[in-house]
Amino acid sequence: MVLIPLYDTLGPDACAFIIQQADINTVICEDDSKCNLLLDRSPNCLRRIIIFKEIRPATKQRAKNRGVEIIKFTDVETRGSKLNHDELPPKPSDLCTICYTSGTTGNPKGVMLTHENVMASISAVIMQLGDHRPTTSDVMISFLPLAHMLERCCENAMYLLGASVGFYSGDIRRLSDDMKALRPTVTPAVPRLLNRIYDKVQSEISGSCIKKMLFNMAVSAKESEIKRGIIRNNSFWDKIVFRKVQEGMGGKLRLMLVGSAPLAENVLTFIRCALGCLVVEGYGQTECCAPITLSIQGDHVPGHVGPPVGCCCVKLTDVPEMEYWAKNHQGEVCVKGTNVFQGYYKDPKRTEETIDEQGWLHTGDVGQWLPNGTLKIIDRRKHIFKLSQGEYIVPEKIENIYIRSQYVGQVFVHGESLKSCIIAIVVPDVDVIKSWASENKIAGTFSVLCNHPEVKQLIFDDMLAWGKEGGLKSFEQVKDIYLHPDPFSVQNGLLTPTLKSKRPQIRSYFTPQLEDMYKKLD
Repeated sequence: MVLIPLYDTLGPDACAFIIQQADINTVICEDDSKCNLLLDRSPNCLRRIIIFKEIRPATKQRAKNRGVEIIKFTDVETRGSKLNHDELPPKPSDLCTICYTSGTTGNPKGVMLTHENVMASISAVIMQLGDHRPTTSDVMISFLPLAHMLERCCENAMYLLGASVGFYSGDIRRLSDDMKALRPTVTPAVPRLLNRIYDKVQSEISGSCIKKMLFNMAVSAKESEIKRGIIRNNSFWDKIVFRKVQEGMGGKLRLMLVGSAPLAENVLTFIRCALGCLVVEGYGQTECCAPITLSIQGDHVPGHVGPPVGCCCVKLTDVPEMEYWAKNHQGEVCVKGTNVFQGYYKDPKRTEETIDEQGWLHTGDVGQWLPNGTLKIIDRRKHIFKLSQGEYIVPEKIENIYIRSQYVGQVFVHGESLKSCIIAIVVPDVDVIKSWASENKIAGTFSVLCNHPEVKQLIFDDMLAWGKEGGLKSFEQVKDIYLHPDPFSVQNGLLTPTLKSKRPQIRSYFTPQLEDMYKKLD
């Protein structure tokens, strides 16, 4: 049986597309509302919905009218316990899962992964962790989406080694309560969560000079220990400064694996100091069954994603249009090995675009080899455009610099090949702007503040200052911005489930504002 995860944040159209393309006849889902989402656009191939919770009679009737049978999960378990089917162990080459990735453009792509792919990636990470690998006494907390390969591989590794997994209650805002109840020793994490912890601590110490001084002394002392290879959570500084952060994560963490997006260097160092546990950072893709590289325990230097894991080779190839050359140890990251996927399901064209004749997967990410053999991700090959004077613009690089501004919550940089400059849509940081407005005696709701010329000038000037510090050339600096009060989110269709910007959707959503800015600049 080949498992295909569906996640509701993909949206009903994408779910219907996946069911249709993969010819799925049985879907297991949670409750009445999810069941109705499936029935809204149910393709003809869907014959059975297995449900966990009770559903309304009206939903049952609706399903019946569409020729879909609804079965309770408990009934499936009862039926299964009476039948005695022989087990059929899979061969390494058998398909294990088709994991659909939310493309930032077009329909989702079905990544075909075999049992060999999954076992190779898990075994390579366990090998890389060495003495720190999980044991039977370890407990992991699961809170990342189970539709993603990172979480599935972490769990499979725990089961393989006889460790335990506890599942969070389902409300991310109460994750700290769940951690206190479970007291995990191992956890995968994403930068978004770690950034939140960092920001919370920063806001707690911002009002007091003594707190700030103690905090800086604690980080400095713990950092010098980490540089000497000492990882612990029982020092003097842990007891008086970091105890609260550690207790918030259950107090027993010994291993944290960070992946899915880049993590700022200062946040990584803070997390290592505050939690007093081993933190390794990895880089990967669904197409590689999660990991490609993973940092090695004992390497305390932030700003890279470690060396390749044992199941794959990595090489860098020239990207002439962006002036990255392999001879300078820079280029597009290409991967080959037993963790590389078999291709996109029923999509030979996209498969050919991604895997070359020699079997190298082209990731679309631009990396740089550091002198110690670790990889640093420095750019993204896609989403490049040319300005009218022939200059190449990489919007994501520029956005990553502007996002450092305290006033900027989210930013989308836009340009066109017929124009000579770039512009941006900015979602300001609500708390920072409101406190600045009250200090400067400017009244009004957040929407009103977004339309205020002084607020716009403040944010614009700060962005340009950060751009200058980040080494942006003059044509890479935005010439105008539009402030928008509502954040881009998965719900309003402007972010993918992995929280990347859906660039075409944001562009079409803000077409009037973008056209208006260009008119004024002309």
